[in-house]
Amino acid sequence: MDAIGAALSENQQRVKELRQLLQKASYAYYVLDSPIMEDSVYDQLYHELLALETDFPELITPDSPTQRVGEKPASQFHSVRHNIPLYSLENAFDSADLVKWQERWRRVAPDIHEFEYVCELKIDGSALALTYENGLLVRGVTRGDGITGEDITQNVKTIRSIPLRLELDDPPPTVEVRGEAFLPLSSFETINQEREQAGEPPFANPRNAAAGTLRQLDSRIVAKRKLDFFAYTLHIPVGGSRQSAVSEGEVQLDLLSNSADVESEHIPVPNARYPIPQTQWECLELLQDMGFKVNPERSLCSNLEEVQEYCNRWLTERHNLPYMTDGVVIKLNSLALQEQLGFTQKFPRWAIALKYPAEEAPTVVEKIRVNVGRTGAVTPLAEMRPVQLAGTTVSRATLHNRDRIAELDIREGDTVIVRKAGEIIPEVVRVLYELRPPGTQPFEMPAHCPECGQPLVKPEDEAVTRCINASCPAILRKGLEHWASRQAMDIEGLGEKWVVQLVDNGLVRAIADLYDLTIEQLLTLERMGQKSAQNLVEAIENSKSQPWSRVLYGLGIRHVGSVNAQTLAEQFPSVEALAQASIEDIAAVYGIGNEIARSVHEWFQNPANQALINRLQTAGLKLAGEVSPVRDSGNAPVNQPLSGKTFVITGTLPTLKREEAKALIQAAGGKVTESVSKKTSYLVVGEEAGSKLEKARALGIPQLTEAELIQLLNASGD
Repeated sequence: MDAIGAALSENQQRVKELRQLLQKASYAYYVLDSPIMEDSVYDQLYHELLALETDFPELITPDSPTQRVGEKPASQFHSVRHNIPLYSLENAFDSADLVKWQERWRRVAPDIHEFEYVCELKIDGSALALTYENGLLVRGVTRGDGITGEDITQNVKTIRSIPLRLELDDPPPTVEVRGEAFLPLSSFETINQEREQAGEPPFANPRNAAAGTLRQLDSRIVAKRKLDFFAYTLHIPVGGSRQSAVSEGEVQLDLLSNSADVESEHIPVPNARYPIPQTQWECLELLQDMGFKVNPERSLCSNLEEVQEYCNRWLTERHNLPYMTDGVVIKLNSLALQEQLGFTQKFPRWAIALKYPAEEAPTVVEKIRVNVGRTGAVTPLAEMRPVQLAGTTVSRATLHNRDRIAELDIREGDTVIVRKAGEIIPEVVRVLYELRPPGTQPFEMPAHCPECGQPLVKPEDEAVTRCINASCPAILRKGLEHWASRQAMDIEGLGEKWVVQLVDNGLVRAIADLYDLTIEQLLTLERMGQKSAQNLVEAIENSKSQPWSRVLYGLGIRHVGSVNAQTLAEQFPSVEALAQASIEDIAAVYGIGNEIARSVHEWFQNPANQALINRLQTAGLKLAGEVSPVRDSGNAPVNQPLSGKTFVITGTLPTLKREEAKALIQAAGGKVTESVSKKTSYLVVGEEAGSKLEKARALGIPQLTEAELIQLLNASGD
């Protein structure tokens, strides 16, 4: 078989797998009301199939999901034919796709030189088609397959933001309105809490909850769940004319309103007391006049640059909205131009939906291996086919522990759904067992450490498997990297590649060995030059001046982060004081609990750790600090102006390093944490602030600039 034939055979099998999975997902969503995957995952698989069929058109079959508009409606409701058929919108995933789209429609209308775009947020809910006769709501229908939908009029009437009567003195005989029913996030959380209390499975996301709610046979349940609705387009038939409607997948709709040819014939609407819209923007304004809620975050843009600015803005700001949105719908504003451009076989040429990067995506597990951390925790990792996720390329994901492996039943070769936990750490959410190749074997955690060969142990009260060999090279490497990190001893130049060589060459067998290194020894390392060796020796020597709290943090004691280390160093002003303290003494410190206290106490009871402390003292490190602040009987600091205040720092500050700002806050009695929560008092904001700023805004937490922080510190010191 030649190379072309082999590629065709391989892709033919993949096309078959994709079709089976997509068809099963569509059936589960549309017919059973029991989704098995998120929209973003469906989109990824769909576009993989579309790309393969584009490259190998001979693989296209009539039953392929790419050849269909939608799926069957649920059989529990009365099916009705849409007055206006609904078509899908083409998807774009980046600015390059938008440019290509503009080039395509301009080839169809080369004489058009002046135009505008309307940008609207793509609401993540469930599409509805509403029919009004003489101003009264007479029918509400789901999208269905785009030709036929489900009549859920009684349920639609429970949605308060849908007017039962249009607010027009002289309404048209017939009005078609399309929009999105959705669940506000607050309602979604309440519903899931109630379902969990009742022993029912929670909804996966607000969109599934909205769709499930609309299909309730009891409209009283629908009313209780407080669905909301945004209208975004309408059609007023004039002179018997009907135009095609458009739907973005199963969500975003768009209808043409009063086509240009009808308007040019000057067919009147008898006694009409409202303007006939000529643009999409005017349609939205008329919808508001009729009494509909229209999303206020829309924008009129004069070019693609402004469109991209709008999309970039809402990529981050959408997380502050009280509802879910996963993209932007862009439409040409002129209805006459829409009419001129018309449709392809499946899409309107005059509209497109920009989808934001998926927060979940499918990929294939190529290998499962384990990683040994600095505390000895053995963590299984999935090495995967690289995939774009939330704007970055992901090729590895944590599998947490033995229990999670068993729960997922994950195997090499599996297709999995991966996401970023907390928008930072990639993790596997679930396995798509339907795509599991034959002959796979369950993964078993190793019985021995892959680094040192010693037996692994799993404490009864923990889910984590551990290597307890203190001399394990993996534990030593991770411990050295932690010791040299910025929040610990801040040894500039001591990165991962040098740590690996130092351990592998036997130059460092414990942290204290760093302080015995010479330039001559370092020069034996691969690609280590004279200047680099001299700089590293100086950086190691300079780290001796770091305070006792940083040394304590650098030791890598389990559960002791930088904040806890600072707290303990304040209460126990020397290593001797902390080493001699009982579990009860340590646990009594404000902000320190029993788990941390036990971990610290056990660490100092270990003879190997005691020997390490002695060597660090001999090397000249600071293992004692200033006397801790006076504390009241509750162990809370007194006479400190920022006592009880919790700060989070995000972005790059103009003049202060983050550690300097942190030290100033702590010196005034404040606490600095890494994550924003309801307990955060202030967020200190610098340039290029990230998701912490978004969360702080959502929680209503006050923000401070560096100047305002300094002003607060100065005022507190008066």
